[in-house]
Amino acid sequence: MDNRSMTMNRAEASVLATNKVIRNTYILLSMTLAFSAVVAGFSMALGLPHPGLILTLVGYFGLLFLTAKLRNSTGGLIAIFALTGFMGYTLGPIVSHYLSLPNGHAIVMQAMGGTAAIFLGLSGYALTTRKDFSFMGSFLMVGILVAFLAGLGAIFFSMPGLSLAVSAMFVMLMAGLILYQTSAIIHGGETNYIMATVTLYVSIYNLFTSLLHLLGVFNSD
Repeated sequence: MDNRSMTMNRAEASVLATNKVIRNTYILLSMTLAFSAVVAGFSMALGLPHPGLILTLVGYFGLLFLTAKLRNSTGGLIAIFALTGFMGYTLGPIVSHYLSLPNGHAIVMQAMGGTAAIFLGLSGYALTTRKDFSFMGSFLMVGILVAFLAGLGAIFFSMPGLSLAVSAMFVMLMAGLILYQTSAIIHGGETNYIMATVTLYVSIYNLFTSLLHLLGVFNSD
């Protein structure tokens, strides 16, 4: 086999591997989103209280660490469903709160529609143009850390203005993270579909809750 044939075979293998990661990622993402929605529905139907900030952070980061540790095994699939199920449980009381507001159903539907439009639009753009957004990695990492710390400050010091600004920041950062992660899958920067799914799920979750907050404020008196 000559060098040209070997190069073509490697290129074809790389494309097939990339397509497999993309396919597995979106299948698993769809399943985890559906599972999370079902758990959120049960949480709302049973009127379960929100677990609180501390338990939410411990549960989220603990299950995230477990998923990352088991990402190359079947246990990784169990861990990611545990993670997304837990996040669905925390989402139930949040959605119930917004549904109780005037125009609450409209607010929730607008947030869902906005989240879907942003995710599908940005994912479609990254997949069709195949642009490399890896340059955004450092900016997103720093931005998310700053927004996370600012969000904690807004909660502990009861600063609604800062909380609103953090939600707006998270909308922009999660949009960037969707572009970055999709690009990483396309260009081989992310080859593990479980971790790719986690990143996209977290992006969608934070995007939805941030839009809920913003729309809730803008639709209030």
